[in-house]
Amino acid sequence: MSIARIVSDWFLVNGRDLPWRRPGFPAWGTLVSEFMLQQTPVVRVIPRLAEWLERWPTPADLAAAPSGDAVRAWDRLGYPRRALNLHAAAVAITERHGGVVPDDVNDLLALPGIGDYTARAIAVFAYGHRHPVVDTNVRRVLARAVDGVAEPSAPSARRDLAAMEAQLPTDIEESCIANAAIMELGAIVCTARSPKCGECPLIDSCAWRAAGYPAFEGVRRPVQKKFEGSDRQVRGKIMAELRASDIPVTGAEIVLVWADAVQRERSLAGLLRDGLVFETVDGHYQLPA
Repeated sequence: MSIARIVSDWFLVNGRDLPWRRPGFPAWGTLVSEFMLQQTPVVRVIPRLAEWLERWPTPADLAAAPSGDAVRAWDRLGYPRRALNLHAAAVAITERHGGVVPDDVNDLLALPGIGDYTARAIAVFAYGHRHPVVDTNVRRVLARAVDGVAEPSAPSARRDLAAMEAQLPTDIEESCIANAAIMELGAIVCTARSPKCGECPLIDSCAWRAAGYPAFEGVRRPVQKKFEGSDRQVRGKIMAELRASDIPVTGAEIVLVWADAVQRERSLAGLLRDGLVFETVDGHYQLPA
């Protein structure tokens, strides 16, 4: 039985008021928000999204700016490679699609930095098309409510999209609501660590609850390493040093960022390799031009 109608009714009353859900929000804004929301909490994205769209309200505006400006404006959102991909996507949209974000999934997949989830999210949430949209939250809800297990198995695009497709109403508008609703349920109620089962609209139909909440017996994904003391932290400190300066930063200044020389040089080498940092002819370092 599809859970879409129950969850959609709940969502229409309890869904969060988020900028990209408001009427008239532009497709470009939806695309930018999806890039920013990759591995970054909503609360941190909202203010940065507003600043970004005020500065670059269209793909052409961002495409006309240096990629380094995008990296600088990304600031502390994390994983700054996303800023370069977003800039590259803006250039591609401007050059291939006349500055208009495409609505076709295949055209979206051809843009830099866009995968299965993001392409379908833009097609559905920006243009109102009917496609299954699957993220981690959706996979968790389907695993529990439909399959009766505590956690989803390893991601599989073909299997996951088919599972979500089976839940979608045939009506296009209702399918868009269902996509957002099931995702929202996983984000704020059916959470990974502390699900609020007493608040869930599926409390009477959840297969996991009916089975007595059996523990997960599958293979767990490796736990992500702590941020403190990691190469990610060092990379972030180097990037912060470069963003804070209007001129190239010297190697001596980079040395002051992190005491462990081996880890510092490894992190710097990774940033250079990723195109997030460039070395000048005199051995200084700067953001992309």
